[in-house]
Amino acid sequence: MRADLKRCLLKKCREMDIPLIGIADAESWENPPFQPWMPEEFYPRSIYPEARSVVVIGLPIVLPVLETSPSIFYRELYSTVNTLLDQLTYRLANFLNEMGFPSLFVPRDGYASIDALLKNPIAFFSHRHAAFLAGLGTFGVNNMLLTPQYGPRVRFGSVSPLQSFRRTR
Repeated sequence: MRADLKRCLLKKCREMDIPLIGIADAESWENPPFQPWMPEEFYPRSIYPEARSVVVIGLPIVLPVLETSPSIFYRELYSTVNTLLDQLTYRLANFLNEMGFPSLFVPRDGYASIDALLKNPIAFFSHRHAAFLAGLGTFGVNNMLLTPQYGPRVRFGSVSPLQSFRRTR
């Protein structure tokens, strides 16, 4: 990602109070850093052939609420954070598009339908693996992504800039 675009994107994330942001090259998925890795059909370029990178943001799940789980507090926090992730990644994709860099946000939970989920309970894109490749953390023994700032208490969302970073206007 071009340095000036990266600076603008980081500034925008700070303005939007996004505490974690990382950027991974879409080619990173094609040389898995460990096994087992996700199926190739879930790689960014399998989903969006024009993808060149993946911008990943993270929002923390605060410990006091997490410690109440299972509870109405935790359910509402989880729902709120997921909604925020969709809204923030949507806004970041729009920001990049307005700057002339075609981008789209990757839905937080990309399931075809509840029937499809029941038959094969996996999403079409792993935001945790994207966060790992973007340098936001490392996988723990329990397969959770562990961040230096928040440990495993983070939810992630992603934006995929498409094509090259040539301006479209």
